[in-house]
Amino acid sequence: MRKICVLKDGWKFLRADMSPEQAVQYAGQGENVSLPHTWNAVDGQDGGNDYHRGRCWYVRELTAEETAGECVYLEIGGAAMTADVYLNGQHLVRHEGGYAAFRADLAESRADRNVLAIAVSNEDNDTVYPQKADFTFYGGLYREVRLIAVPKEHFELLKDGTPGIKVTPIVDLGAHRAEVTVETWQNASSVTVTVNGESKTVPSQDGHAQAIFHIENVHLWDGIRDPYLYTASAALESGDEITARFGCREFHCDPQKGFFLNGRSYPLRGVSRHQDLAGKGNALSREDHAADMAIIREIGANTLRLAHYQHAQEFYDLCDENGIVVWAEIPYITMHMKNARENTLTQMRELITQCYNHPSIAVWGLSNEITAASTVNDDLLENHRLLNELCHRMDKTRLTTMADVFMLETDSPILEIPDINSYNLYFGWYLGDLEQNDEFFDEYHAKYPERVIGFSEYGADANPAFHASRPEKGDYTEEYQAVYHEHMLRMIEARPYLWATHVWNLFDFAADGRDEGGKHGENQKGLVTFDRSLRKDAFYLYKAAWNRTEPFVHLCGKRYLNRCENETEIKVYSNQPKVTLFVDGVKAGEQTGKTVFTFRVPLMGEHMIRAEAEGVSDVMCVRRVESPDESYIFNKASASVTNWFDSEEIDPACFSIQDTLDELRAHPVAGEVINQMMAKGAASRGDVAESVKDNPALQRMMGRMTMISLLKQSGADEQSMKQLNRILQGIRK
Repeated sequence: MRKICVLKDGWKFLRADMSPEQAVQYAGQGENVSLPHTWNAVDGQDGGNDYHRGRCWYVRELTAEETAGECVYLEIGGAAMTADVYLNGQHLVRHEGGYAAFRADLAESRADRNVLAIAVSNEDNDTVYPQKADFTFYGGLYREVRLIAVPKEHFELLKDGTPGIKVTPIVDLGAHRAEVTVETWQNASSVTVTVNGESKTVPSQDGHAQAIFHIENVHLWDGIRDPYLYTASAALESGDEITARFGCREFHCDPQKGFFLNGRSYPLRGVSRHQDLAGKGNALSREDHAADMAIIREIGANTLRLAHYQHAQEFYDLCDENGIVVWAEIPYITMHMKNARENTLTQMRELITQCYNHPSIAVWGLSNEITAASTVNDDLLENHRLLNELCHRMDKTRLTTMADVFMLETDSPILEIPDINSYNLYFGWYLGDLEQNDEFFDEYHAKYPERVIGFSEYGADANPAFHASRPEKGDYTEEYQAVYHEHMLRMIEARPYLWATHVWNLFDFAADGRDEGGKHGENQKGLVTFDRSLRKDAFYLYKAAWNRTEPFVHLCGKRYLNRCENETEIKVYSNQPKVTLFVDGVKAGEQTGKTVFTFRVPLMGEHMIRAEAEGVSDVMCVRRVESPDESYIFNKASASVTNWFDSEEIDPACFSIQDTLDELRAHPVAGEVINQMMAKGAASRGDVAESVKDNPALQRMMGRMTMISLLKQSGADEQSMKQLNRILQGIRK
């Protein structure tokens, strides 16, 4: 029989680089920790881009009971980013990649007293992904570590962290049946496989066995409506037994009609998720994963992009159980590294091997924004071709995709490698106007009508402390984030050919290099705050559009109490067709419509607002004040700079911040001033901004923007903007 022992407690942590012998020698002086654990739970989230990236040690003595068994394997669920495992001073295994599980055979190294020492490193290098990305690379043993004891004859445990069993269901929708192929790997002569109550004993040849089953009147895994799961089991005469849940379903994509599930149109509309949490980093418990899934179900998403790496097996299980269609990918991101090709192939091989049986996974992601800081050259293209071929060799049932950075030209040869594509677009936030998102997809679809295209990232940062009645790009207000997503939702709904759309991001997450929008070390594009305690208004917009099972109504602007205006807009999100608004108990209006309802309300003091819709209601308070509440304004310059230009004399014969970046850079003196200023500004957005700043396509986009627009977007203060303008006014055109 297989015995599993979770090694949760009893670990000593040494935050220092040393030899294995020293780690064991000084273990008694280490910090007592329990797993899962990361050493960057604090410094990886507080900004400054100075979190500890290095080599640390975890040491634990194993009891005789824990190491008992004919064969014993150590299983590490995730060690970020590289790990070396030692037992009693003997090196057992090195693993490169922080997101896949791996195992080590303890058989030849066990003694009467057993000391386990694991060196884990998240230090900078050029061979293991990721190295440049807009998120914190937490270090640590941040997932479960277990001992697995098995008989001498047992299922395979070592190769790529395999579960030992692979289940491939092929559905014939017309005949309502499925052919299920079960493969296993073991060191025994035969295997007994059971599916849907039917058992077959099959021979093992060269360590591989295969059994085929047919399920009549098959019960489909049918997304959030009915995520039905079957179980396949495999047993050896030695008593070793393994199981795998699987689902019978069919996916395909149409370039005109988008994604199909089980033969019917099934538009994928959802969010992306990072695996970290405020105060805990990536060392999440099963309860944390379950809480995240509850929020995903609440918003009504039917798809998840699990960015930008392999996630925990328990979270893929939750996706299976809840009918969430998943995009799974490896951390081949931002910057191609010529010395890391083998690592991309290893991480993809582990991802597919370990996650193949999850019915929720529909596509394998080859890379994310890989051309942001790299040119499209032969080496990069070859790396993607090899990844694409590997995916199809290992899995003939799923499509490949990639997330293309918004600067990538649509005629790039890299777009021809995966089966389908998606773009990450941020028009209306980083650059340009909201309408450019519409234009991009319309032009792409018209030029390439035979290609399947999706929308893999879009979002705008919002700090719930900041508010405005007339929100604008770059103000970090909750209101602008809501306006942004209202536009994007309309844009998406008008383009059914988009095979999948994923909001970036469901949750705020750690990016220690960031310092913007009033927060240090956070990307604030989440619809929910980093600690999961607050749902921003935009969260309820998508809930109104996607969640049809739970009637609700939401008043926007609850945190925008003090308003300096005679009349204010009251916005309501609801999944009901009619909303009634009451002000101080008196009916103020009624509207029928879809998702977004807006009312104008006079302000004369403090008012209690109530919205009602089909038996549900929401309330909030607003107050008329004489002057703007300064605490609501992140970028004070944005509020006053327009009026300042009205009153200041601007000499049109000289440069000013009203000129475009291209116009300024074309002049040797003005260009030098601007280049020096922008080099400093890139640091506030972390090392990714520094890496991508020289991207030619990005420079072309930025070149068309006025300097004042770029400054307001970056959060420059009014004094700095005035000072730059005075300098430019001293330079004649």
